[in-house]
Amino acid sequence: MEHGTRYVALFGAGTILSMLVVLRVIQRVRARSLPADQVDNAARRLLAVGEVLATFLVGAAVVHHNVRGESLQADLAWTAAFAALGLAMVQVVGGLSLRMLLRARLPEELASGNVAAGVAAASHLVATGILASHAVAGHSLYALGLAMAFFTLALVAHGLFVALFRALTTYDDAEQIEGENLAAGLSYAGVTVAVAVLIARGLEGDFAGWWVSLRGFAGVAAWCLALYPVRQIVVEGLLLGARPSLRGGALDKAIGTDRNEGMAALEATAYLGAALAIARLA
Repeated sequence: MEHGTRYVALFGAGTILSMLVVLRVIQRVRARSLPADQVDNAARRLLAVGEVLATFLVGAAVVHHNVRGESLQADLAWTAAFAALGLAMVQVVGGLSLRMLLRARLPEELASGNVAAGVAAASHLVATGILASHAVAGHSLYALGLAMAFFTLALVAHGLFVALFRALTTYDDAEQIEGENLAAGLSYAGVTVAVAVLIARGLEGDFAGWWVSLRGFAGVAAWCLALYPVRQIVVEGLLLGARPSLRGGALDKAIGTDRNEGMAALEATAYLGAALAIARLA
């Protein structure tokens, strides 16, 4: 069977649209379990934005990795299987991990319409989608198992690096986001997505045995440490014109005390830009 651009494009459109339909059903079912005043607030709309973006990322990756053009039946079967797996990764795993954020108070903050919490939640789902999109590949049950194993590894690494990085701030992220500090939410979103981009880069490539693959993953994941000088030197020193510091400094004051959303957006952009550049070049 010819494996052309039109064939892949049709598969991509069909897969993503199907996943969005399923996502919409999930959202409607979930809405029925919520009080009427909590269904459509700003925080939940932002959460939905994260879900939609994650679905696009996973859907495109599923088609890229699983559509080979050798057999229409095989392409349909494996695309459907990995699309379901990817959607489950974002919805189930992402949803469960959301309940652990902000000292397990995120559901309450979303219910109250806290926009900062909505930004943090949406970015977390986007990060989960980025990781899932690099794990959904293969044409066998063995590949399916590998996808789950490396996705789990990526989630653990992502959580550790984000926690390590956020420990550098002199303000308490959870406390600030609970206090509706949108600047803190934007800062958290930037590092969460940037770390996911770098961790996901370590999931690329063919499986070459556990030792080789794990060593390669660790080597790429270590690039997450580069976000520290990006924050303390590039953002604080070069872009803000302040004296660089090992911890805290002008950037922490701008976000934690002044709630400067522009500075937070600049910080988040620098993280994401650096992560994309490293992922492209590493």
